[in-house]
Amino acid sequence: MSKRILLSSPHMGGTEQKYIQEAFDKNWIAPLGVNVDGFEQELAAYVGINAASATSSGTGAIHLALDLLNVKVGDTVFCSTLTFIASANPILYLGAKPVFIDSEPTTWNMSPQALAKALEEAAAGGQLPKAVIVVNLYGQSARMDEIMELCNQYEVPVIEDAAESLGSTYKGQKSGTFGQFGIYSFNGNKIITTSGGGMLVSDNEKLISRSRFLATQARDAAKHYQHSVVGYNYRMSNIVAGIGRGQLEVLDERIAQKRAIFERYAAAFKEIDGIDMMPELEETFSNRWLSTMILNPEKISITPYALIDQLDEENIESRPVWKPLHMQPLFEGCRFYPHAADDIVSERLFATGICLPSDSKMTVEEQQRVIDLIVRAL
Repeated sequence: MSKRILLSSPHMGGTEQKYIQEAFDKNWIAPLGVNVDGFEQELAAYVGINAASATSSGTGAIHLALDLLNVKVGDTVFCSTLTFIASANPILYLGAKPVFIDSEPTTWNMSPQALAKALEEAAAGGQLPKAVIVVNLYGQSARMDEIMELCNQYEVPVIEDAAESLGSTYKGQKSGTFGQFGIYSFNGNKIITTSGGGMLVSDNEKLISRSRFLATQARDAAKHYQHSVVGYNYRMSNIVAGIGRGQLEVLDERIAQKRAIFERYAAAFKEIDGIDMMPELEETFSNRWLSTMILNPEKISITPYALIDQLDEENIESRPVWKPLHMQPLFEGCRFYPHAADDIVSERLFATGICLPSDSKMTVEEQQRVIDLIVRAL
């Protein structure tokens, strides 16, 4: 059987070991050190924001952001429904209640139309959310102008979950820099990786400083170990941050590779009636972390799951689009706002979408094998 073609795997740039070795040479093996400081400064400069705090995961970064916004038991937090569960789990950590907002067709991300209705009803009921978590799916930015306008109107802070969209832009501004907080993920399958890790960013340097305090067990300034508030163990290690510094040097190259992969799929499938690739909103630039398409069931008889199975038989990894969170057993009973009464966009995308192999190490010949198999299956 041919070598397995992966969905998205770590792709080292070659300079990571330099930073790791430096940490070993200086014995900065424990958390914090020159690499952590450098990674924070370099990423903040790349996205054009004032301050960044390196964390052990993107999930931890979301948890810290919610804590800094004083989310407590009984509060509500609005969240995109079409996303990985890590976007919403931290809401539960703090005892708050998630309210899920549907997608819209042009970005697959949070629907301003659904958000407007949710905010209007929340205001009328006297319980506005403590925050809105908007997710940029597969590298594509949400409609940030409309979303920020709505949230500013109701004075609700925004957390921009840019775990999948590092390097993407919306009207020239980097993804993750629109809300009060932005978060990135460096999990093993992301566009750059530290093996595991994340970053919390904000233009509010005081809040980022506070996040570092909370992320190191909230130890008070005293010679003995004194703690006045609940803290977490969420700081990134100096070794891991060294990988991140090397990866950041090749981020633009990885984006170019991911976009080239997407364009080859789009060119190969453009004449097939019933295939639609994930759109790219006008005045945005997607990093195309995953190349994703939908199969129109009225024109194509094979289902995404059947196609995934056929590819897997040929040692090719693919997967469905995220299952909407309002459909997950964990969130049964949570409130959900659809894009329209007769159009639940996230459910439609889940039923018809498939994420194709998008590994930046995949050769053109390997991608052509994927394309040929898909065309044959259809």
